[in-house]
Amino acid sequence: MPASPWAAPAEPPRKQRTGLIVALAVGGGLIVAGGVAALVVWTMSSVRDSVALEPEQSDAPHSAPYGEEPYEEETAEPSPEPAPEGDVSVTTCSRDSLIGWPHADLKIVNRTGSPAVYIVTVTFVDGDGAEVADGIAATEELAPGDSAEVRAQGTGEAPAGTKCRMGEVERHPL
Repeated sequence: MPASPWAAPAEPPRKQRTGLIVALAVGGGLIVAGGVAALVVWTMSSVRDSVALEPEQSDAPHSAPYGEEPYEEETAEPSPEPAPEGDVSVTTCSRDSLIGWPHADLKIVNRTGSPAVYIVTVTFVDGDGAEVADGIAATEELAPGDSAEVRAQGTGEAPAGTKCRMGEVERHPL
């Protein structure tokens, strides 16, 4: 049935405010969480120094708290260890024929007297010497005199003729 021309116009439907309520609730929650986090950080930084313990003093004569007596360092000479760079050699430097990503195969020999782990970075450079990719390789524990073969995989396509340049060699004795 058509509406009567003399009837009052119908009220437009009310807009729902669910989105506004959800946005306000989430925003308020984030503000409260941020305030709590800031309060915790401030409290921890202000309490940090007051928690430090005082050094203990001995009842023995001529004793003083830590830090008041001069500290005598041991003069034993550390045994000279070879530089970690000499423990690593590049056995293969190539580029994958399908995807063009470079990789370097490395041989790592532990020349020290204690077990160690190694982390080696390799930079891949094009014919002009510009860096095109980086790679990293690591070993598990290597006993003295043991060796391992690992691969430093570059990410990203590299042009033909890419060369490998040894980067940082880290040796961590165990």
